[in-house]
Formats: sequence, C-alpha cells, structure tokens
Amino acid sequence: MAELAVAAELRGSSAMVGWTAAIASACAFATSGAFAKPLLAAGWSAGAVVAVRLGLAALVLLGPGLVALQGRWGLLAAHWRPLLGYGIFGGALAQVGFFNAVQYVPVALGLLLEYLGIVLVVLWVALRNRRLPGRLTLAGVVIAIAGLVIVLDPGGMAGLDWRGVGWGLLAAFGLASYFVISAQPTRLPPLTFVSVGLGIGTAAIVVAGLVGLMPLHATAADVTFVGLTLPWWVPLVELALVAAALAYALGFIGVQYLGSTVASFVGLTEVLFAVGWAWLLLAELPGPLQLVGGVVLLAGVAAVQRGQAADAT
Repeated sequence: MAELAVAAELRGSSAMVGWTAAIASACAFATSGAFAKPLLAAGWSAGAVVAVRLGLAALVLLGPGLVALQGRWGLLAAHWRPLLGYGIFGGALAQVGFFNAVQYVPVALGLLLEYLGIVLVVLWVALRNRRLPGRLTLAGVVIAIAGLVIVLDPGGMAGLDWRGVGWGLLAAFGLASYFVISAQPTRLPPLTFVSVGLGIGTAAIVVAGLVGLMPLHATAADVTFVGLTLPWWVPLVELALVAAALAYALGFIGVQYLGSTVASFVGLTEVLFAVGWAWLLLAELPGPLQLVGGVVLLAGVAAVQRGQAADAT
C-alpha cells in the first residue's frame, strides 16, 4: 500500500510539473503574434522573422544545453532523426506556415487552421496504438475544438484567400510534429534537444531562402508597437527570448511529462492567452462570446486529460 501511495504521489507531482510547464509555454508562445506583427508591417518577411527568432533562441539555449550535455556528443548522433524533425517541422514549418497564413487570412482563422494540428496528434496516437481513443477523450476533442471556434469566431470572414488556408494547414502539420516528436523518450537533456533542434530549424529556413524557396528580407527601420516607435530589435528580443527560447524549452518539458495528446490540448490555452495579451497590449477587450468559448475550451482540455488517464488504465 505504501508503494502504491508513493507511486500515486509521484504521478501527481509529474502531472503538476507538466501542466505548469505546458501552460507557461502557451502563455509565452501567445506573445508572438503581437510582437511579430509590427515587424511584418515594417517590411520583414515571415521567413526572416522566424529565422532570426529561432536562431537567437538557439544561441541563448546553446550554452546551458552544452553544459547539460556534459560532453556526451554521441547522444546527438543517436538522436539525429528526432532533432531533424523537431527543427524542420516543429520549429521552422510551424512558425513560417502561421506567419505566412496571417498575411492572407485573419489571425483568428490562421490560429484555427494551425490548431487543427491537435486533431492530427489524436489520429497519429490512434494509428500508432492501433486503438481508438475512449469516449471521454473523443468528447473532449469535440468540446475543445468547439470552444476554440467560439473564441476565434471565424464565421462571416469575407475574402477567404486559399493561399492562407494552405499555409495554415502546413502550420497544423508542423504543430502536430512538434507535439509528437517532443513526446518521444530521449536521453538528451531538454535544453540540449531544444537548442540543437532550433538551430537546425534556423539552418533549414536560411537554406530555403538562399535557394529561392521563400523570401528572406528585413529592414532596420523603426517599428510601431502599442503606440510607441521602437527600434526594430526590441520586438525581436522578445520573440527570441520569451516567445521562442522560453516557450520551446517549457513546451518540451511539458510534453515529456504529459504526453503528446494532453499537451497538445493544453496548448490550446495559447489562444486564450493571445486574447489576454491583445487586451493588455492592444486594448482589444474580449467579448462575452470569447469568455464563454474559453470556458468551453478549458472544459474540453480537462475532458481530454481525464480521458487519456482512463485510457491508460
């Protein structure tokens, strides 16, 4: 009985660490739209914003990552496949896809398209386990997506540009890859995995730009943000340190503790945080419908978590 009690306590502690890291990661990721928008408006391309953002984040995390690695260089070679997938799909594709999408469709629709990736996560887990999720998990999926739709309110959006839809779906694939790859067991320290992965993602974007697959252009002009005129590097520092380095590091830890399915649905809270940041930074007050949608979304996330726990027993 004592051993069972200790095991239950450890599971509870792990879940708390996972939830804390995942929610903090979502909060950090949610700042990216507000801080990237002035750069895009000033003439930066989406690829350039993402390349600098991921590159700086990789450099910030590289020192602690190398210290944590403790000279075990063979681990990098042993994990080259997940590192490559994390960097190219979970880092570069997800971010470039989203920032390109919002140049053609409203931000709300871009977020909705990107977060269709959580459905891909559920489908992948079902195919891998050769077993459909339980009823509670499936109900949570439906409820969470319904809440997301209510929060974003994409209905009635005119002038739908299918280029934005295509980029949004690519972002969804990248997001799903991020959660699936992050959930894989690894002997690499989290900071090492994230720093090397983001470095690979940066290199992939630079190569794609050099061969002409995507535009890479930037400007040193000042940007306008929350009514202030700021140097171009100010939003980039936030995007690199908070919306990338901190967000990716905490997100990786969260997925390791919660698993890909639960973590991906906890990631939906990024939308709620984005609404909150818009309120604080842009004075865009959330309406009653958004508040109701937020409650529905959180109920769906809770149902998915309970359902996954029940499916595991």
